[in-house]
Amino acid sequence: MTDPIADYLTRLRNAIKAQHRVVEIPSSKLKKEITKILFEQGYILNYKFVEGESNPAGTIKIALKYDPVDKVSAIKCLTRVSRPGLRQYTGYKDMPRVLNGLGIAIVSTSKGVMTNKEAKAQQVGGEVLCYIY
Repeated sequence: MTDPIADYLTRLRNAIKAQHRVVEIPSSKLKKEITKILFEQGYILNYKFVEGESNPAGTIKIALKYDPVDKVSAIKCLTRVSRPGLRQYTGYKDMPRVLNGLGIAIVSTSKGVMTNKEAKAQQVGGEVLCYIY
């Protein structure tokens, strides 16, 4: 697999379209950080890191968040921005605004993985991984 982050986003996207409650994803440090950000921003209901014997890194179990009345997911769109063939870097002054500030961009910086708002506040730039709204 050449792009594990795109695989992570695709598994989430497919689970949302199929209206699954829980999705299991192979784990890595970067995926764990992205999952923590999604939880902190309120896009997912809960998550759990499970250590496994088949996969040394383990798996991530993510409980997806839906509106209780009309069963609409909290995540409307997951878009991969930077790819292995075309990296997208940005400085803190040019940090992207997603959906006019309603969505988030996840940025990999020298100080760790964070949202575009946190990166702008800390004045660090980096690689824009994905947009979520």
